[in-house]
Amino acid sequence: MTQRKAFPIQLDSLSSNQPKAKAPVSAQRPLPVTAVPRPVGVGLDSLAMRNRMVQKLAASGIQDAHVLKAMGAVERHQFVETGLVNQAYEDTSLPIGLGQTISKPNVVARMIELLRNGSAGPLGRVLEVGTGCGYQAAVLSHIATEVYSIERLKGLHEKARDNLRSFRLRNLHLLFGDGMAGFAKGAPYAAIIAAAGGDSIPQAWLDQLALGGRLVAPIVTMTGHQALVVVDKTAQGFTQQVLEAVHFVPLKSGIS
Repeated sequence: MTQRKAFPIQLDSLSSNQPKAKAPVSAQRPLPVTAVPRPVGVGLDSLAMRNRMVQKLAASGIQDAHVLKAMGAVERHQFVETGLVNQAYEDTSLPIGLGQTISKPNVVARMIELLRNGSAGPLGRVLEVGTGCGYQAAVLSHIATEVYSIERLKGLHEKARDNLRSFRLRNLHLLFGDGMAGFAKGAPYAAIIAAAGGDSIPQAWLDQLALGGRLVAPIVTMTGHQALVVVDKTAQGFTQQVLEAVHFVPLKSGIS
């Protein structure tokens, strides 16, 4: 397999049908220094707050040690708005702009635990649909060898890039494009995870899932409500499990 370029966050645009050369970080358009004010107010207490969050996740039923470790490693307060920083480690979703939210820590941990499915080691290549502010992508980078994360809203794609820049996660690639189309260039994926719920699972995701791979996504059921769905790709075809009710933003096509 061809070795992919390492980054401090690889940036790709999916908005064009023509392949584009990837510019080095030094060649990217510089952002204004004041563009992304960093949240304050957590400071040195953030480690203790993350530890308490992890303890609550374990008490709620999250058992995968790799997931708990990843949740404890990522500073969630770096991904929320300044005015909400004191709520960063509460088990609540928070607005991140453009009508989107950062998911509850419990939901993030639950979906990633389902994605890992008891794996002894790290997952292989993972596709995330819906980067949002970049928090879940950062957590995924700790449990996978490589992560591709797609966002359809330009403003959020840029916000995630800014949020993640200082983390310098070399196995994380951010892409701007239509997540419903997946990212065929990175396929096949050992796992696919979606942060938005549609009426059905796009065929592109199923096609790009590796044999033996697993997909976790919210889907609107026949009752009209969203539920977590787990899809496994086997040699005999696909198997599906419908789990607990959830509430995610709607899955949409196109870019904006």
